[in-house]
Amino acid sequence: MLKVYKGGKGSPPSNKRPVIARVRSFIRLLCAMVFLAMGCSILLVALLKWVDPPFSSFMIQERVRGAFSAGGQQKLRHRWVPLTRVSPHIALAVLAAEDQSFTTHRGFDFKAIGKAIRQNRTGKRLLGASTISQQVAKNLFLWQERSLIRKGLEAYFTLVIELCWDKRRILEVYLNTAEWGDGIYGVETAALTYFKRSARELSRDQAALLAAILPNPSIYSARSPSSYILHRKNWILRQMRQLGTKPLDALKLGRPSPEKPAKGYAAK
Repeated sequence: MLKVYKGGKGSPPSNKRPVIARVRSFIRLLCAMVFLAMGCSILLVALLKWVDPPFSSFMIQERVRGAFSAGGQQKLRHRWVPLTRVSPHIALAVLAAEDQSFTTHRGFDFKAIGKAIRQNRTGKRLLGASTISQQVAKNLFLWQERSLIRKGLEAYFTLVIELCWDKRRILEVYLNTAEWGDGIYGVETAALTYFKRSARELSRDQAALLAAILPNPSIYSARSPSSYILHRKNWILRQMRQLGTKPLDALKLGRPSPEKPAKGYAAK
């Protein structure tokens, strides 16, 4: 005898429908949260086109680490200066050292990425390929430890930054949020700390020295540069000569003024 179920003749009751409904609700909620997060992040990046960020994610992380460290919290120094008050020497030195294709790429230097992949496969010293735009995304919004999640978010923020800001603004934020030593953030703070002069007064040689320590400012120092840093500084000076004023002209930064005698090699 055929048993008749309430849901229809010959149809067994299904317990899967409530589960499927809950899964669909969860997916809709997850999508809504993702779109909300994307919208908020885009609005934040767009706002920072005009508003100077008072701090970066890296600065917050350093404060948190200091609060829980045995030695106590380290003083964090940071002073923002507009790009118009920064020496063209340091702008050119940073481009020569970190991202020579900055004015032409759209956030990613695929030639440098390919070169880094090939060299890293050989087992030689690891070669990075992050552009200044990527470093701004990481310094401003993310964290230091490498992971696939961080690299994915870094790529996302890089795209948003490139869409919302012009190259001058990207370079300005980079120079003001980059770390130049333990607790030393921004080019103005670095110039005052190491050379007792403002970022506007940096000489070509001093600018190249500051750019030379950027790969790892927690290890390298402009106060007592190692032979490696001095060698890297001379390499950066050669790259600056080869680049000439073309990157500065593209960014409308003006050309460097004639060199003045440096007031000491570094702060004592």
